Parts: sequence; structure tokens; C-alpha cells
Amino acid sequence: MNQEELYNLIKTEQPNICQIVAYKNGEKVYSDCWNDYKPDDAVHIMSATKSIIALLIGIAIDKGHIKSSDDKVLDYFPDYKVKRGEKTVYDVTIKHLLTMRAPYKCKGDPWSKVCSSDNWTYSSLDFLGGRKGLTDEFNYQTVCLHILSGILYQATNMKTVDYANKYLFEPLSIAEHKNYYAETAEEHKAFTIGKTPKENIWFSDPHGLGTPGYGLCMSAEDMAKIGLMCLGNGSYNGKQIVSSEWITEMTRPRAVESDHFRGMEYGYLWWVIDRQKNIYTAIGNSGNVIYVNPEKDIVVAVASYFKPTVFDRVDFIREYIEPLITE
Repeated sequence: MNQEELYNLIKTEQPNICQIVAYKNGEKVYSDCWNDYKPDDAVHIMSATKSIIALLIGIAIDKGHIKSSDDKVLDYFPDYKVKRGEKTVYDVTIKHLLTMRAPYKCKGDPWSKVCSSDNWTYSSLDFLGGRKGLTDEFNYQTVCLHILSGILYQATNMKTVDYANKYLFEPLSIAEHKNYYAETAEEHKAFTIGKTPKENIWFSDPHGLGTPGYGLCMSAEDMAKIGLMCLGNGSYNGKQIVSSEWITEMTRPRAVESDHFRGMEYGYLWWVIDRQKNIYTAIGNSGNVIYVNPEKDIVVAVASYFKPTVFDRVDFIREYIEPLITE
């Protein structure tokens, strides 16, 4: 399949794709756009945001702002008042959050309760813990990961987007990002499901803390830069941005005891596709993906507008894009 055939295939069979950028051996080998998007337009990358916050936590640990991923979550919130009778929350660590092994007193994501509260971090902490204790069960959450942004702020006195701009985006030559706060539930929904290009923004809570589970807007080119840095063991253009030790730990596969995740394993907010080949990805709803294949020295980034339950995007990359750029 050549590039023109791929373009037409995507237009008909993957119609919500807006941009694709692919690198091999450090060189850009493929780039294209659809749906009237330009190369520097941003999309809401949905849950791929989680993988970015994992990098920020790693940077904070490298710099000594956070001591360790084994730190207890509550150590960072001395003013938070634990609910009466709650004991488990005292033992929850940052690592539990990063690996989706933290226990919660809720089924699914408590969107309305967290996002209508005055303090999204404390509201998320209210759901952390429970009578079952630390079961080490994989429990995929989005909104309550706001605790990680709270930890980052408590440790650095910097808001999520400011920390990202200084220590991650600027070194990667990614455009400066700004906070975006939705005043109403309608604005929140419009941001999430909108199909038009976004600005370089990070959705935030009323206090300006970026949502770590979703909400970051980037172009495929910028997503690819994230992938290239990870492929380079934390280095980009000769500069070490995050330690190689963190990249190794972040992408170390942990089994997922569930049939709902297509046999994938999990690292620190990154999905591991192939344990033997160490292929890993950031994945967001609607098919937003940063795909990293160290064996073939490949990074592929796909940016897409909102279309719920797109589950085949990694398969699509492996079936169509990877062969195109390697043959």
C-alpha cells in the first residue's frame, strides 16, 4: 500500500483521524492530515493525557520534587480530613495511582461529584480507599486521577500546565500550553466531544490544576515528539529530559487481570502491547495514540476527533502504517 492508498483508506474506514505523523530511525518518514486539519492544529488526546502525567511525575522524582513513587498519597495533603472510619487511604501510594491499582469507593468514574465540587483533588481523595483494603486489583479510573495533579502541585508549587511547559514541552519544542476551564457542564461536554481543532490547552479544575486523566490538547507532531523522547530513553536532541530509569520503570509491563483490555498489559499510565519487544503506547478514546516500537526504531502518533469506542487504532497502526514506513 502506498501513501495515496493509505490516505483514501483512512478517509473511508477511519474517518475521525485528523493527523498522523511517523518517525523511523529518528527521521520523519510519514505525515498527513484529514478533515481539514492542519499539521499544527491540536486535538483533545483524551486518556493519552494519562501517559503525559506519568512523565511529569517521573521528572518531579528525578528533580527531587517528589521523593519516590512509593510515597504515601496523604503525605502530600496534611490539611485533608479523612472520612470517619476510612483506614485504607493511609496506605495508598503514588505507585498505586500510576498503575491503576488504587482502591476506590465508587463504581466507574464519579464525574459529576468531582467536577461539580470546589476542590477536585479533595473530592477525588474522598473516593480513595474502602473496606476491601489494598487488593492490588487493576481498577481503571480517570477523573479521580486528579489526585496526581494535586500531588504535583503540593510538591512543586507549580500548576500542572506550568510544570509541563517548563520541564517537558519547552525542551521538546512543543508550543506553550495554557489552562482551559469550563464554567458549565455544557462547556465541559462541548470540550470533550467537539470535533473542531483545539488550541494548545490543558483542561483544568477551578484552581488551575490540569486534569491528569484527560483534557490535554496536542497535535500529532507534538505527540510524536513525546514518543521520540521515550524511544530515546528520556533523551531528545541530546538533552536528558526524564531519566532512562524512569522510562524503564514506566514501561515495565504488569499483567491486567481483566478481559476488557484486549490482552494488553500496563506500566505507569502507559499500555504495553508486546512484552517481549517492549512495544508500548499512550492510548486515548477516539483512537488517539502514541505508538513506540523500540525494536524497529519507530514512533507513530495518531490524532483524532471525538468518536466514542474506537478500540482498533493500535491494530490499524500495526497493520497499515508500520508496514508502510518499514518496507
